[in-house]
Amino acid sequence: MAVNLLLGLQWGDEGKGKIVDVLTGDYDIIARFQGGPNAGHTLIFDGYKHVLHTIPSGIFHKTAINVVGNGVVIDPVIFKNELDNLGQFNIDFKSKLLISRKAHLILPTHRLLDSASEKAKGKEKIGSTLKGIGPTYMDKTGRNGLRVGDLEMNDWQERYEKLTKKHLKMIEFYGVELNFDLKELQDNFEKGIERLKQLTFIDSEEYLNNAMKNGETVLAEGAQGSLLDVDFGTYPFVTSSTTTAAGACTGLGVAPNKIGEVFGIFKAYTTRVGSGPFPTELFDEDGERMAKVGHEFGATTGRPRRCGWLDIVALKYAVQVNGVTQLMMMKGDVLSGFDTLKVCTSYNYNGNEISHFPYNIEPENVTPIYSKFKGWSEDLTAMTSADELPQNLLDYIAFIEKEVNVPIKIVSVGPDRKQTILR
Repeated sequence: MAVNLLLGLQWGDEGKGKIVDVLTGDYDIIARFQGGPNAGHTLIFDGYKHVLHTIPSGIFHKTAINVVGNGVVIDPVIFKNELDNLGQFNIDFKSKLLISRKAHLILPTHRLLDSASEKAKGKEKIGSTLKGIGPTYMDKTGRNGLRVGDLEMNDWQERYEKLTKKHLKMIEFYGVELNFDLKELQDNFEKGIERLKQLTFIDSEEYLNNAMKNGETVLAEGAQGSLLDVDFGTYPFVTSSTTTAAGACTGLGVAPNKIGEVFGIFKAYTTRVGSGPFPTELFDEDGERMAKVGHEFGATTGRPRRCGWLDIVALKYAVQVNGVTQLMMMKGDVLSGFDTLKVCTSYNYNGNEISHFPYNIEPENVTPIYSKFKGWSEDLTAMTSADELPQNLLDYIAFIEKEVNVPIKIVSVGPDRKQTILR
């Protein structure tokens, strides 16, 4: 059996959580492969809104096993809160939520380091969520990190204290003023650790490969988006993990030849949270309208998202890097009522027209070149089949499919799991 893979093709916030929730019924296992609680996957169904940060988006389906893979970084405090918030749903976490022993832990001092680093950068700050993600991945690659499996070792406390002392010296080096109560942070951390230890720890690479041998189906769930990838994103305004398809192999221990379908999720327009270049960003009424109608605020931080027209250059780049086989277009309903839509089809890059995603897309180098399309006025939110979609939307979809050479199989027309049209 192959692992199917679902990931975002823009700067995150594409709506991956909803689609994982929609698709979960077709899979035995949902496995999260990278990122940490800087992710926010929003699911809406039965009148409830749920925001998951670390737990895979298949957790509400009683038949699916949910695996937090080795590529994920876990904050026990946030994880405990997440579990507590799901208490009303009577989920058997011990059997339905499995944690890789190789997943790294976010310490309280990782979050302090994140804050100190951003504060020291001043106007050049990255726009971090301040969740301690970057410092945790730095310890991982620096071979200093602590992992879930270390909680089962006799010297856990000694190793924790050693790394904490190192972090405090590093915070001192930044020379910025931070107000924190380390004892309070550590007390909450210890409560999170105790809750985490009540779950089932596994050697996830062994578990997943055995599951595939036994014919079980696996959907790998990514966080953030391809343009935030540490290698292929808009560096340095990126996250600290591999958000592209390659991350599923390293984040789960699955071989490349075991990857089957690659589902790419994108919005009918484009958004970005935090700092960094954004060629199609709008600063006018159209951008404000997208933000208002689309409720464009970060699921994790609440920060307003920057909005702009769809960027085909960036989308083709993400499709290519990930080997996308099927596309899912989100928030088509948000564009209802626009008389004219624009799509960036190429860039003016230092005086030359290019159609590929270049090394640097800062505004002094790149100006978007647009094609225009007729908008649609119909309300899409009550539509249930592709036959009902307005012709101008179908034309918009057909143009995107032609440009990226990949079919759009799902069109989302609202936030609820029922507002999903299969094509």
